[in-house]
Amino acid sequence: MAYVDGFVIPVRKEKLEAYLDMSRQCAAIWREFGATEFRECVADDVKPGKLTSFPQSVNLQEGEVVIFSWIIYPSRAKRDEVNDKVMNDPRMAEFMKPENMVFDGKRMIFGGFEMVVDS
Repeated sequence: MAYVDGFVIPVRKEKLEAYLDMSRQCAAIWREFGATEFRECVADDVKPGKLTSFPQSVNLQEGEVVIFSWIIYPSRAKRDEVNDKVMNDPRMAEFMKPENMVFDGKRMIFGGFEMVVDS
């Protein structure tokens, strides 16, 4: 069954367009190497919770918005292959430089998930 990388990311509102531009370029690269889907979603209805919430999960600051993102692959093995190619692709080099980061990577939450229900 498919494999999913999921992300929750805090992005400054004034950097949102730059983030989305970067994301569109990255999506093309991931898809070129074999990802089947690449999705970026901007928070619309994510209120702070009493114990947990999307804003709390990334320590959301004033002037930031939560991004919920995922990439789908045919399998874990394909995901590992795609990510290896992406991380070594020269088109990604500028995005990886700390001075060019358009979000706070230290507060990003991410992980890989085996899909068990696909309806």
